[in-house]
Amino acid sequence: MKIGGLQKLSLIDYPGKPACTVFLSGCNLKCGWCHSPQLVVDEKIESSPGIKRDQLFDFLKKRVNVLDGVVICGGEPTIHDQLFELIKEIKDLGYAVKLDTNGTNPEMIKRLSDADLLDYVAMDLKAPLEKYKKATGVSVSSSVLRKSIALIKDLQDYEFRTTIIPGIHEKRDIIDIAHEIRPAKRYYLQNFRNKRTVDDSFKDKKAFDKKFLKKIKGEIEDFFEICEIR
Repeated sequence: MKIGGLQKLSLIDYPGKPACTVFLSGCNLKCGWCHSPQLVVDEKIESSPGIKRDQLFDFLKKRVNVLDGVVICGGEPTIHDQLFELIKEIKDLGYAVKLDTNGTNPEMIKRLSDADLLDYVAMDLKAPLEKYKKATGVSVSSSVLRKSIALIKDLQDYEFRTTIIPGIHEKRDIIDIAHEIRPAKRYYLQNFRNKRTVDDSFKDKKAFDKKFLKKIKGEIEDFFEICEIR
């Protein structure tokens, strides 16, 4: 498991808590629009110096009375067997932990949840379940994703979110996703940004008009306690 980076302070990644964000390298999906090529492209991962585990924990120990939370994201954190021990050690320092995941490893999510190591989980839903290969370049079992959705909905604090991509999504796709996960606590619609992508062809695509996103939100917001556009 390679720690690809550390953002020492974030006021937005963990709702309601000042936190740091730990980026783990490696991902099992191949989303062309991904804005973190340094964490998912093998050549870029290998050339990155990353951060040593000791460096991370030296930092966390010094910030115990300053930060409230630690966000673990990627890449995809749950592909790493060592994730359990990493989070346990962070929790032992007294931090709340938020996990960002694509939901492809429900077994790891359950293991962490059963050990009471997760305070908040954010799951990215890439597309309607039957369209995952088109969206991610990888075939993903719908039953696997549904297991993760169910596990996450049993947690006290969580969110689902979808980044809406021109050429990948249509309005009907987002409505289908909303029907799949309803009812749920939070669902966020995230507009595409083309500043940095894994596949350069996505850099020529423009984000959807905000009116388009607001129209979708209006049709699905009653399914959720909170439904917002980011």
